[in-house]
Amino acid sequence: MNSSDLPNSQPASSVYDEVLPRVDLLTMFRLGLFQVGLGMMSVLIFGVLNRVLIRELGLPATLGTIILAFTLFVAPARIWFGQMSDSKPLWGYHRTAYVWLGAASLAILSVLVVQVMWQVGDSLKASGWTPQTYAWTGLLALLFALYGLATSACSTPFATLLVDVSDEDNRSKLVGIDWSMLIGGTIVGAITIGVLLKKLTLNASIELLQVQINRLFLIVPLVMFGLAFVSTWGVEKKYSRYASRSTLVNQEEKITLNRAWRILTASRQTRLFFTFLVLMTLGLFMQDPILENYGGDVFNMEVGKTATLNAFWGTGTLIGLSAAGFLLVPRLGKRKTTKLGGVLVIFSLVWVILSGFTHDPKQLQIALLFFGLVSGVLTTGALTLMLDLTAAETAGTFIGAWGLAQALAKGVATVTGGAVFDAAKRLFPNLVLAYGVVFVVQAICMALAVWFLTRVNVQEFRTNAKQAIATVIQSDLD
Repeated sequence: MNSSDLPNSQPASSVYDEVLPRVDLLTMFRLGLFQVGLGMMSVLIFGVLNRVLIRELGLPATLGTIILAFTLFVAPARIWFGQMSDSKPLWGYHRTAYVWLGAASLAILSVLVVQVMWQVGDSLKASGWTPQTYAWTGLLALLFALYGLATSACSTPFATLLVDVSDEDNRSKLVGIDWSMLIGGTIVGAITIGVLLKKLTLNASIELLQVQINRLFLIVPLVMFGLAFVSTWGVEKKYSRYASRSTLVNQEEKITLNRAWRILTASRQTRLFFTFLVLMTLGLFMQDPILENYGGDVFNMEVGKTATLNAFWGTGTLIGLSAAGFLLVPRLGKRKTTKLGGVLVIFSLVWVILSGFTHDPKQLQIALLFFGLVSGVLTTGALTLMLDLTAAETAGTFIGAWGLAQALAKGVATVTGGAVFDAAKRLFPNLVLAYGVVFVVQAICMALAVWFLTRVNVQEFRTNAKQAIATVIQSDLD
């Protein structure tokens, strides 16, 4: 059942929406400040801690990336937090209070994560892998999982807030600004971290490393919480249309893991797109856990400078998103743009490998700028194609399931990147070749993604898949 089947509900909603003010451009950018904060925290966790865990503290890459991936493997909690914010207002807010509480938890947990990380390093250095070291490592993994839960607790209600405060004709603009500011936050975070850690040399002592990183993990989380508070203050009460739309929420909106899986595999075309999505995610993110270590081991870059590698990737991604959205998709179409992005990602990964043989950081930076550029093209094409492969009657379920699949696939990519590197290091004493194996496997995943993309047929989806998805929903309702 869709909203048009509900008698008199749409006119009432429309009248109510007309009374509420429309979200203006300034407020859209203010909301984007929350994403800037999340982008900064992402660099802090995946751009600094992954290197410190693996290179400076000596954890095996496989173990280090599994610990980091706990932040992603708790992604199913997004469903629960989304439904909580729908049904259980907190302090009089459906979304805002969850955002604030989640952001505060995120800040506190990030400080705790760092302190436990030092305990793991001290125990490992003093006595090796003893029961005490395993206990500290287990606690670290638990804190990373809680960090992932805190991220879900604030980011899911925030994403829903964007829907609540926008209308159909301005939602794409709000989402575009929001996405761009998330990437912008990655760039700002990378540059900020590079400046704050500029005193660290390549082989800085653990003591100096602790002082600098502890300071970093006080400043950035406080900034993130401040941005979360400022970005959402007063927005929900002034602009939210949720009260008028809540009567339209039906069983379709309640995404369970079982339903998400059934939606994603409802027909041949949804299975093909799901497979493409997983392979594309592996092809884009497998380098995440080892990139900073690549910069340190092969290019002799300090901790602060390896963190700034994210700025080159982020800048390229912003340019790629804009270029694809305004130039390529209107001219080439969605599938051709996606395919072009995928092929160029493969080329960029080869470039990243070849830059290792030069040992010149500038070559790596240029390669990553290009990698970000073509990743932006690929992402834009894939997102727009995804909207074509969504039945209007089940849009919330399908897009929610798509986001969940992407988060879990990114977690798998993180662990796989570390495991492949550990295996390659045993085969190749040359570090350039060992890291190169990760990029080669990543390129193979992207090549397979492009192949699956060629089999995706929007027309077949429109003919067959909508009915298959509707059948899943109807069976749940029955």
